Parts: sequence; structure tokens; C-alpha cells
Amino acid sequence: MKIVVQVKLMPDAVQASALERTLHTVNECATSVSAASFEAYRLKGSVRDLRSMAYGDLKARGLGAQAAQHVIKRVVDAYTTLRASIRAGDLGGERSGRRRAAEFKPIVFRADAAHTYDDRCLSWNYDARTVSIWTMDGRLKNIRFACSPGAIKQLTEYRRGESDPMSRDGMWFLVATLDIPEPEAFEPKDWIGVDRGIANLATTSDGDNHSGRRLDRYRRWQARKKAEIQATRTRSAKQLLKKRARRESRHAAHVNHTISKTVVAVAQRTERGIALERLQGIRERVTVRRDQRARLSSWPFHQLGAFIAYKARRAGVPFIEVDPAFTSQRCPRCGHTERANRPARDLFRCRRCGLAGPADVVAGVNVRDRAGSAWVFVNMPPPAPV
Repeated sequence: MKIVVQVKLMPDAVQASALERTLHTVNECATSVSAASFEAYRLKGSVRDLRSMAYGDLKARGLGAQAAQHVIKRVVDAYTTLRASIRAGDLGGERSGRRRAAEFKPIVFRADAAHTYDDRCLSWNYDARTVSIWTMDGRLKNIRFACSPGAIKQLTEYRRGESDPMSRDGMWFLVATLDIPEPEAFEPKDWIGVDRGIANLATTSDGDNHSGRRLDRYRRWQARKKAEIQATRTRSAKQLLKKRARRESRHAAHVNHTISKTVVAVAQRTERGIALERLQGIRERVTVRRDQRARLSSWPFHQLGAFIAYKARRAGVPFIEVDPAFTSQRCPRCGHTERANRPARDLFRCRRCGLAGPADVVAGVNVRDRAGSAWVFVNMPPPAPV
């Protein structure tokens, strides 16, 4: 499986200036190639089409042969991803404003966006903890980087393919791709059902609860601060808002990493699989009060599910997603399903058999029960040919 490791670059002033000029130039070139591709081919330009159209211009602007090829491929990959998102409905229906905006204007690359480097443009020296990078000012050697001992061990053993330099808040980072061997998933003895929510970010069928109260309080505090900054309407305020948004995103990711590591560790220790609800498109299906819309939109449920999925794969823990319909209204003991079974947000009480308990735990139990039959169906051998 492929994962990424991020290390911090520590260039001196001259090296940082060269890196900044290079990153701005290649992103400016990518934007111009994107505009030309969109005008000529809309969203369907191939690498061959763009190479014949833009390669000479990129070389004339001072890019090396390999760097020019990476700019072209990056533009093609961006449009390929956009077409896939449109087909999957991630940008809404045909009349959606987001979809129309994506379909009728070319892709623009940020000036400080990460750019792809292969081993010809960037080489690593793990012992000295330095890298050598191609720039518009020539090859920069002996740029120091810092990372943990565990990260350097992973880089030495598993780094494959591309590395992406990027700039953020005045600091430089290098994101490397690792190809880690994926262990074979064991046959689960049972399942851990995980119910995701807003008040409680994750509740397992074992009764373990990961409350979202602290994260919610942190986000409300950030919202108040952002409103105060936004009221000044200055350029520096806009920059500070972007910085705060990134900080908030990193905080939420840290919380999700912590939860997912705990869930996967318990499953691995007890030789059980992990089951989650399949929640794609929940924001379009669910309606909430006006004062709850921002809270739902900023809920990082998809990220939490993605973290659990990849950590489970990395640990060899079986993982499956099940149908989420009525998991919070169905009684796991008698099967009775009714909206009235949930008289309050935190309480479940079956109207038929009287089973009562925390609503999120009951939903996790229902997810666990569905996982067993779904796993059997997924792993069922195909029928023999007649």
C-alpha cells in the first residue's frame, strides 16, 4: 500500500529563494498549460496532445526536460481527477453551481502548491539527511531535512516513486511516497461496529466513546476568532484567516488519527474486524436546522473513516462498510425498527421489547451485526460455471 511521509526541509536563505522561484515558476507554467489545454481540448487533453502543444514553450521558459514533462503530466492528471469527480457526482448534479464552475473554467494551480519531482530531479542522502533538488537556478545540493528516526527508517526501506516539495506558512516540506508491503488480512473472530456522529465522533459496539465535545468547543472558539479577524477586512486578515483554517484542519486531523489508531489497535489485539457505516452523500441526504449547518459541514467523518480504513489495511485488520439505513432506530435484540425507538438523541428504547441504552452504542451494535453477513457475502466464492 502507498502512504506518504512528510519531512521538514531546512534550506538557507539562498536555497529558500531558489526553491521559491522554482515553485512559483512551475505552478505558473502549469496554470498556463492548463488554460491552453482547456481552450483546445476542454477537459480531455492527453499527455501526447499537451506535449506537442506546450513542451517547446516550457523549455523556452527555462524548465528542464524532465521538469517540463512533469508539468504536462500534472495538468493531465488534474483534469483526469476532475472528470472522475464529475462522473462520481462529487460536485453535484448537472445544474450544481460547483459542477458548472468546474466544467466551464480551466484549473488554476496555486503559486506555492506542491510540485512533483522524480529521482532524476531530486535525490536523497539518508545518512547525511540531505537532499539534492533541481531548481531554476541550477542543482541545489546538501539541503538539510529533519524527521523522526521512524520516518528515516521508513524512507530508507520503502520510499518509491515521486517526492513533492511544498511551502506552507514560510516553511518548506518534502512529501515522499512510500510503498509499504500490505499484510494479508486475517479471518476475523468477530467485528467492532463503529458509529460516527457529531456529538460523539466515534462510538464502538464495545461501548467505547470518543466524544467530539472538545473538538466542537475548539471549532466554536475558532469561529469566533475568525469572525473578529474577518471584520477588519484587511489583506493581512485574509492571510491570518487562511493560516487559522490550516491550523484547525491539522487539529481535526490529529484528533481523527488518535481515534483511528485506538480503534485499529483494539481490533488487532482482539483479532476482530472493523465495520463502519457507508456514509457517502450524507450532507445531501440529511437536513438540519440553520444553526447546525456549519457544524455538519465541518464534521470530519469522511477523514475519520479514511484513516481507520488505511490503518486497518496496514495492520492486516479486516475492514468493511455496511448499509447505514436505520442503524440508530433498529433494535439489535428483536429487530423492531421505528423512529419512536429513539425518544432522545442520546437514548434508545425499543417500543416492543424494552431494550434501552445509549443510542450510539446501539447503532454500533447494529453495524457490527450487519458486518458479519456482509463479510460472508463479499468473500463468497463465485458460482461454478454451468
